[in-house]
Amino acid sequence: MIRLLLFVDDLLGFYAFILLATVVVSWLIAFDVINVRNGVVRSVLHVLSALTDPVLAPIRRFLPPVGGLDLSFLVLLLVIQLVRSVLIPDLIDLIR
Repeated sequence: MIRLLLFVDDLLGFYAFILLATVVVSWLIAFDVINVRNGVVRSVLHVLSALTDPVLAPIRRFLPPVGGLDLSFLVLLLVIQLVRSVLIPDLIDLIR
């Protein structure tokens, strides 16, 4: 059971990395550093969107953009870090 919790912790860490990559790519597109007409960039953007949009959509429903900024990424990262730093260690301690 502890291995399963550690695996979930690793998956959440990997998903947080995917979220950060999505944010960086969106900034690069917004500042016109990379071009979305490039096929590779379009493919990467599509994969990142497919991985993050289903989780972010419910958050975006309750949290509208503030001043043109999408804060749903920040909320999801905070929830992931809360689960990783509080919930999973407490469950591991409870099992031991």
